[in-house]
Amino acid sequence: MDFASVRIITDQVGALTDFYETVTGHPARRHTPDFAELALPGATLAIGSRRTTAAAEPAANRSAIVEFRVDDVDAEFARLRSTLEQVVQEPTTMPWGNRSLLFRDPDGTLVNLFTPAS
Repeated sequence: MDFASVRIITDQVGALTDFYETVTGHPARRHTPDFAELALPGATLAIGSRRTTAAAEPAANRSAIVEFRVDDVDAEFARLRSTLEQVVQEPTTMPWGNRSLLFRDPDGTLVNLFTPAS
């Protein structure tokens, strides 16, 4: 079994796709107005409208965090600072040594950019 993707369900596919293109620096493949994918090393981040499934409620996530490993979290924060509406935690060194930045996407999903300690 291979981990393939995470899909975020939203009422704003275009805006959320734009946001994740900015965060990741990767272009999305916009299959339809209801579905887009960002193929990243390791896995794919899919973004779908509520029309793609009745099993999820857009903008209701309060438990999962979408995480991206980056080379330099402080440089990424400097690059993204003006585009982030809700920073939850500025770059901080965690007790296990990782440097971490935590913010919310336009739907309120937590996003973590981190640089490993070693």
